[in-house]
Amino acid sequence: MNIVKNQAFELKKLWKNKRQLSFQGLNLAMIVFSALMIWKGLMFITKSESPVVVVLSGSMEPAFQRGDILFLNNQDDPIRVGEIVVFKIKDRDIPIVHRVMKVHEKADGKIEVLTKGDNNRVDDRGLYAPGQQWLQREDILGRARGTLRYLGMVTIILNDYPILKYVLIGVMGLFVLTNKES
Repeated sequence: MNIVKNQAFELKKLWKNKRQLSFQGLNLAMIVFSALMIWKGLMFITKSESPVVVVLSGSMEPAFQRGDILFLNNQDDPIRVGEIVVFKIKDRDIPIVHRVMKVHEKADGKIEVLTKGDNNRVDDRGLYAPGQQWLQREDILGRARGTLRYLGMVTIILNDYPILKYVLIGVMGLFVLTNKES
């Protein structure tokens, strides 16, 4: 009789552990999917494929420092000289944050933009794709609308030292899976 009770107790304990592990796995999945939904929502609202970017260099000092987080908006308003835009060059992965120096409107209504970093001596034509003299509207990801100073340094550190990224993700996953709900 004791053996049956012990086996029943062990089965109940095993079932509880499996149920708790699956519950914690679902919690982790909800966190990940919530973050993705927030990102997609921001993309829809701002009309930008990248609504939040981190300043990676000192080319925009003193306006923005390395590690600042910028919030972007890509509404269809006309781009003006002096605005700070984030653009992406063809065949390059990293967006660039610079100020609009010139806006050239063509006869067909399309615009071309020339940019320059505040801390750079020359315009960005040397950064553009070979043969490209101006940015097109579709090259621009958005305009800077807000900033959080230095909070992006975490991203820069995690990119400079990739092992830290994997350790951090592992620790967070372990925390979620081992956290016991009461």
